[in-house]
Amino acid sequence: MKLWGGRFTKGEDADMTSFDNSLPTSKLLYKEDIQGSIAHAKMLGKQNIISQKESAAIVDGLKEILTDVEQGSLIIPDSGYEDIHSFIETTLTKKIGEDGKKLHTARSRNDQIAVDTKMYFKNRLQGILEEIDDLVDTFIAKGQENPYLMPGYTHLQKAQTITFKYYLDAYAQMLLRDKKRLLNAINIMDENPLGSGALAGTTHNIDRQLTTELLNFKKPVKNFIDGVSDRDYVIETLSDFSIIGVHLSRLSEELIIYASQEFQYVTFDDSLSTGSSMMPQKKECRLSRTYSWKFGFVDR
Repeated sequence: MKLWGGRFTKGEDADMTSFDNSLPTSKLLYKEDIQGSIAHAKMLGKQNIISQKESAAIVDGLKEILTDVEQGSLIIPDSGYEDIHSFIETTLTKKIGEDGKKLHTARSRNDQIAVDTKMYFKNRLQGILEEIDDLVDTFIAKGQENPYLMPGYTHLQKAQTITFKYYLDAYAQMLLRDKKRLLNAINIMDENPLGSGALAGTTHNIDRQLTTELLNFKKPVKNFIDGVSDRDYVIETLSDFSIIGVHLSRLSEELIIYASQEFQYVTFDDSLSTGSSMMPQKKECRLSRTYSWKFGFVDR
């Protein structure tokens, strides 16, 4: 079940196998791994590194695996394979025969996981960007529906007169800044590492521009060492998420205060509220948890 071996004459220690198993996490990348492999197989065929017949068989086999996984007829396990790459290639070889092993020609798991992870981030961030747009649109709509005068506060003390529309617009601006940060992160990470090999490319006559176009990257990476080792975009994206989390937490806590009996500026729909097991007159808002869960953050 491993893509390596060769020189080894002794089996791997069980603890080492368990420690080295990334499948429980890397199986989240199954779609990106298959998409990257399809692009790689097409390129190998076009460049006559493998035959057109072999390339077509590999592509068809990979598409079948993707369909099987998404329909639930093929379950990706948590163990038995070293990573998602091993699972996909082993499953492919069982499906189409020895030609399946040729998929790994001119490729290392180093550039494979790099391209999988970048594609996964780009795909998932598109959903986050849509969520941000939806929330900004909601703020604008709610502000237009409720352009009422209200106090603006500093240090929980009434300071200057504002409108509820103006208050919500402040958070719309924060989220639009957050959107810019995520778009910037996508722009920076939008370089194709496939073809980098382990760290210095390959002697095969590959076409990196073709895989770049097939996988919707902006351009190939310039340096292979950087291509397989870059994880800056992960840190940058997590940092952007933490800022979004601060903005949403701030909004949530302010609205909870504004919904209290002392303020009574806003009222939450019953569907977003809970009660008290001891005090039936209470209506409690769970907005902070609602937004935290919706955007994938842990409620703290």
